[in-house]
Amino acid sequence: MSAGTSPSDVPLLEVRDLAVEFRTPEGFVRAVDGLSYRVEAGRTLAVVGESGSGKSVSSLAVMGLLPDAARVARGSVRLAGEDLLGLSRREHRRRCGDRVAMVFQDALAALNPVHTVGRQLTEALRARRGMSRADARLRAVELLDLVQVPNARDRVRDYPHQFSGGMRQRVMIATALAMEPDVLIADEPTTALDVTVQAQVLRLLAEIQAERRMGLVLITHDLGVVAGMADDVTVMYAGTVVERAPVRETFRSPAHPYTRALLRSIPSAVDRSTADASGADRSTAGSGRRRLPVIPGRPPGLGASPAGCAFHPRCDLARDLCRTQSPVLAAVDGMPTADRGGPGDGHGDGTVVAAARTGTDAYSGAGPRNATAARTGTDAVIEARGPEGSPSTRASACHFAAEVLASSAAAVPTSPDRAVPASPDRAIPTPRAGAAPASRAGEIPAEPWDDPGTSTPENQEAADD
Repeated sequence: MSAGTSPSDVPLLEVRDLAVEFRTPEGFVRAVDGLSYRVEAGRTLAVVGESGSGKSVSSLAVMGLLPDAARVARGSVRLAGEDLLGLSRREHRRRCGDRVAMVFQDALAALNPVHTVGRQLTEALRARRGMSRADARLRAVELLDLVQVPNARDRVRDYPHQFSGGMRQRVMIATALAMEPDVLIADEPTTALDVTVQAQVLRLLAEIQAERRMGLVLITHDLGVVAGMADDVTVMYAGTVVERAPVRETFRSPAHPYTRALLRSIPSAVDRSTADASGADRSTAGSGRRRLPVIPGRPPGLGASPAGCAFHPRCDLARDLCRTQSPVLAAVDGMPTADRGGPGDGHGDGTVVAAARTGTDAYSGAGPRNATAARTGTDAVIEARGPEGSPSTRASACHFAAEVLASSAAAVPTSPDRAVPASPDRAIPTPRAGAAPASRAGEIPAEPWDDPGTSTPENQEAADD
């Protein structure tokens, strides 16, 4: 802490000009370049961006958990004024373990499957706080109660696979809170959770933060979550910060074309309700529905950022200058409200509405409760509802609905030049569980085309795409 600086002026966590590189056979490539932010007590910073923008890597650097192939090229990470990057790796982790905690996005992978959640909760308490086994067990039960896990005294003896996805995430939060940290980093804490459980987990985080005055870093790509929880927003693209502002300013007057494109991509109920009220046929071009804008192309790969502004290949406002010069962050005043597809979209208050498809044929049959299945042409929609804490109910309902769809039609219409497997596909909630560990990534999407009737060079090309 510098002379003349009071403790109240020092943020809980401050990242300055952070750059992270990965070692490859061709040399080091930069995954994060020039990231800066600060987190105050009781405030929430949202770090937003598409996959591959460097959000999670930067958090691993803050925690001292970078893999061996990565290094911090420059910058500083200050915890209450102390530069953590100037410490040894062991001391860095010790300081973070006491005062900074992280909730990882894949709770099933982060929790040890061969130990009970009680043992995993008590491990840090016994090692760092010197608690006895009995006291640590009582504290573990208190932590599970804090995150609203029912029957905590009994469930402390259960293993991670015995919890539903939402409950596992609560266990992860309890583990992160065990050391009573000053800063909590939540990396996509609601990934693979249904919307009702997402709301419960986010509300829990907000309540605990308010009670303890923690600083919260929320890593997400969900702008609806950002609007409801964040105080400040940092938008990242291709490892760099493209915009930084309070949340209200971000939604009302986004300055960077990438931020505007993200906001335009939020679904809105306005066009749907207008079409429904008019009685128009929503399947026709004259229904009044607006096509949801999308950002064309993909973010650049690691080490493959183009010259100039990294976003210019996907930007509809790109000029020649954008292809040669990289933009720098600068204060922006008086920015007009961005065009988000017409007035009344409602993005300013963060409202995000997802409307269900209508006008479909429904099929039913004997099976789990709360399962519905519908088919429209070649598209199928399967919906299953169930309470949090019942990990098998919703999954079995979806399997049942898929079978109903498969038996409801003799064949799925196909295009003249491509055969399509007739059975409906299911997306497994947890990719780690849904992807075969013994198969390479390129083999998994090609598997549906392995049947003799569908194995063609065209279909193999489609799988490669």
